[in-house]
Amino acid sequence: MMNDLFLRACRKETVERTPVWYMRQAGRYQPEYRKIREKYSLLEICERPDVCAQVTTLPITQLGVDAAILFSDIMVPVGAMGLDFDLKKDVGPMIDRPITSLADVNALHPIDPLHDLPYVFETIGQLKETLSVPLIGFSGAPFTLASYMIEGKPSRQYLKTKAMMYGEPAIWFALMDKLADMIVTYLEAQVKAGASALQIFDSWVGSLSPFDYEQYVLPVMQKIFERVNQLGVPTIYFGVGTGSLLSLFQKTGASVIGIDWRLDLATASQVLGKEQVLQGNLDPAVLLAPFEEIEIRASRIIEQGKEIAGHVFNLGHGVFPEVNVATLAKLTEYIHRNSER
Repeated sequence: MMNDLFLRACRKETVERTPVWYMRQAGRYQPEYRKIREKYSLLEICERPDVCAQVTTLPITQLGVDAAILFSDIMVPVGAMGLDFDLKKDVGPMIDRPITSLADVNALHPIDPLHDLPYVFETIGQLKETLSVPLIGFSGAPFTLASYMIEGKPSRQYLKTKAMMYGEPAIWFALMDKLADMIVTYLEAQVKAGASALQIFDSWVGSLSPFDYEQYVLPVMQKIFERVNQLGVPTIYFGVGTGSLLSLFQKTGASVIGIDWRLDLATASQVLGKEQVLQGNLDPAVLLAPFEEIEIRASRIIEQGKEIAGHVFNLGHGVFPEVNVATLAKLTEYIHRNSER
């Protein structure tokens, strides 16, 4: 039978205990994954449904988490739009010809998910038949995708991105609209294939002020969630360093808001209200501490989560490669045992 604890928590329904999954729960901290990476690149794993399904499933059997998240990369559908990129090891997406003009934006084309990315949906189909927990589909958010597409590589200051926002708003909003349409099309196809929930990663939007977010990003996020929410599955919106944007995140229409480790859940619920479902938010670095310290931090999050309408335990960002698998498995068991209602 399907363990639907995660879905019930997202929908504010009664749960017997707090559900848990982890961002980057499939990755380099796992010896099995590292062995697979000796043979395949990240993109090659994505393009091989049997291997991709194996990688996606591994944390379920290994850790006992309450949800799986499709193993992929946020840049995969960007390539299908016609913008070539490479994932450089230990660096991230690299683009030789980044977006600089309206002509570049106009050259991006709509995606046909089943035709352009068949391996993604073959993987979801396999997982639908075998998983005992819900599958989370996902996409990058327009700002975060645009930051790679404009900068041509990962950035800390996002100077080219912000320069386009401020100085070339016509190009910026044209790119936002193109990305919004792609994201909705991609996420719709994931749900039709078998995804039971969706997360939109806006990893780098915390670099914006509330004013800039409201002007340049919020309208497109509202458009995306308005359309995606019609699919009838829980929707999660997550960003890093976004404490100052939380009240605006709530205006997007996402059913669940992910919180990073810089803000406690109690403080977030004061801003958003106790009826807002939250996901988070253990600092990933705490996983390198003695387990007694991990227990203290996890227990605090569990208790704060019980005070709101719905809570999904997660990290405040992804699992680090240095984390021990046994530590994460022990944490999962601790959360399950100590969050019983």
